Amino acid sequence: MTNKKQIIENLTKSYWMEVETVINYISNSVNLDGVRAEEIKKSLATDVAEEITHAQRLAKRIKELGGTVPGSLKFSAVQRGLQTLEDTTDVVSVIEGVIDAEAGAIKQYNKIIKLCDGVDYVTQDLCVQLLGMEESHLIEFRGFLKEYKK
Repeated sequence: MTNKKQIIENLTKSYWMEVETVINYISNSVNLDGVRAEEIKKSLATDVAEEITHAQRLAKRIKELGGTVPGSLKFSAVQRGLQTLEDTTDVVSVIEGVIDAEAGAIKQYNKIIKLCDGVDYVTQDLCVQLLGMEESHLIEFRGFLKEYKK
């Protein structure tokens, strides 16, 4: 049987994924250069607010379940595909990094949804909502990639 500790651990993992995504979306929305980068920069800048909201909602749920939201010293970066690039015009690499990050978030939310099934419907509902938003981001950036890979 799933226990609250496992749910909190997985919510915390999702929380860190969202926080790291915010960091990388900010850097890429500022650092990308070129005319072809403008639409991607705008999309990333817009998505920052949504990703922050995701992290806040996850943090609130962690606390509601009796957990503690960790501070920055507990953070360990893992998103290699979204790191600032030397070639600031390499828009395709950024798009592919976003796709990887969104796919990772989707996988993690699906894991939590299954973990909560029949055990914690509030957390499950939260993760279903966040999953839908992440799937929308993924579809958007897959569309961008189609255009850039022509």
